[in-house]
Amino acid sequence: MHWPGARHSESERMSTPEHVAIIMDGNGRWAKSRGLPRIAGHRAGVEALRQTVRAASDHGIRWLTVYAFSSENWSRPKSEVTDLLGLLKIFIRRDLAELHQSGVRVKVIGDRQGLATDIKGLLDEAEALTSLNTAMNLVIAFNYGGRDEIVRAARKLVAAVKAGQVDADSIDADTLANFLDTAEIPDPDLVIRTSGEMRLSNFLLWQAAYSEFVFLPCYWPDFTRSDLAHAVQVYSARERRFGGVAPRDVAL
Repeated sequence: MHWPGARHSESERMSTPEHVAIIMDGNGRWAKSRGLPRIAGHRAGVEALRQTVRAASDHGIRWLTVYAFSSENWSRPKSEVTDLLGLLKIFIRRDLAELHQSGVRVKVIGDRQGLATDIKGLLDEAEALTSLNTAMNLVIAFNYGGRDEIVRAARKLVAAVKAGQVDADSIDADTLANFLDTAEIPDPDLVIRTSGEMRLSNFLLWQAAYSEFVFLPCYWPDFTRSDLAHAVQVYSARERRFGGVAPRDVAL
């Protein structure tokens, strides 16, 4: 098994996105198409996530962000929410040691207020255990919504202004970005969504302003390293202008 830390050629670094974000969509439809309960699709989706973390390592991707549980997912049937939370617990308990041994740093974004004590404890443990790792970064968006994140950031910014820590007249985009959950995380270069849907679904609304998008028809449980390689290849063929005329080189 190849994990982060391998050396990559200059040409590989030039064509590889530093940060890939994935909307892991289609678990339920994958299960339905096979006559299986939705939980079977979510279980298969967890296995696809495991394989994708390894594949991202092979491509030299430094940051991988996955949309694990949105702030809107609480509206799903209680049994499905319970299943999803159970799978999160299993993933962290089963894979955390291996991720840590492989030098993967885990970062969690999203609102943790009001979360059950056991869930919050697992998220805190994952971050604390891996905090000094530098080989690769796995960002888990849990209880996350892009609009909610911006609202929470605005509230913190207002509090900082009231406390005299920030000059209101000097506020710009960078100032607000420093109060987002992703303050220390580079914006995604590439956003991938599976299942054929073509929307962000409240994912990284601020951060994806200049991201490249690749929409794939496969359901998330069927996502393979070949699909990741294809998305990276599509990304590498594009020119990123960031609102300008000439392409900008954003490679490391």
